[in-house]
Amino acid sequence: MIDLTRTLTEARIPELPNPYFGKVRDCYDLPDGTRILISSDRISAFDRILAAIPFKGQVLTQTAKFWFEATADICPNHVISYPDPNVVIGQRLTILPVEIVVRGYLAGTTGTSILTLYKQGQRAMYGHTLPDGLRDNQALPAPIITPTSKAFDGGHDEPLTAQDIVSQGLLTQSQWDEVSEKALALFARGQEMAAKRGLILVDTKYEFGTDGEGRILLADEIHTPDSSRYWLASGYAEACENGSRPPSFDKDVIRAWVAARCDPYKDEIPEIPEEMIEHTAQVYIDAYEAITGQTFLPDTSGDTPLARIRANLAPWFTT
Repeated sequence: MIDLTRTLTEARIPELPNPYFGKVRDCYDLPDGTRILISSDRISAFDRILAAIPFKGQVLTQTAKFWFEATADICPNHVISYPDPNVVIGQRLTILPVEIVVRGYLAGTTGTSILTLYKQGQRAMYGHTLPDGLRDNQALPAPIITPTSKAFDGGHDEPLTAQDIVSQGLLTQSQWDEVSEKALALFARGQEMAAKRGLILVDTKYEFGTDGEGRILLADEIHTPDSSRYWLASGYAEACENGSRPPSFDKDVIRAWVAARCDPYKDEIPEIPEEMIEHTAQVYIDAYEAITGQTFLPDTSGDTPLARIRANLAPWFTT
């Protein structure tokens, strides 16, 4: 039984300087050039917050930790330390204004997903041309990058092509070449490791930034259930055969529940029942264990998750 009261809806800590509150993470920039990133339990989809899922922030932080360590040979990352199960101390970067999405399958539910666009009749998208006759959730001939503009102020991400990125000055040609090469290599490593765990890494997004010397580092998170879509390999073939959605444990679970009941981009989100919250929490925990091969150990120390985080971050307080 999951304790539905153990949620971190926000991490507002006035003793920490220079706050920035994102969709899921609450961040603080320290004077020494580092950043504190606290993963809340908020779940975001359709450009809005849907609910708070117990232990989701811990799952995301610890899953990303697993992957950052497993891919450091491909691309350096921003991580300095982990003072709490929900917290990363990272190098503060200048985030590149392009979100790099790598897709290996014709899948997705959002307005910018290639499955949505493909079913609308589009074949040319993001600078790629897909063949006719692909079925829902079918593997693409090869993984592709479908970049979007990085909406920093709550706006919508807009589709881009490689030519757009360079011609608009979002990245230099050299930066784009390096980012795209590293993104495809990270995705290949992710697919390879996932396959050994009986999983299919379907698609994912990467966020890159530059340090003070202009070097490109991987930021944010990597191959987590929030940033990635995973399917269970054992049920994939049957799902493709009967046209159903392959079994998964990513946030498509709650996305699909919401999308079946309203237009999530326009309508008010219906209240999500406790049983769906608990089910989603278990999905995240199961995802962590399936991806990493490690048992999830929820940290229930402290009166609340926020109280525990405050205690662990006290050495960084400035007032």
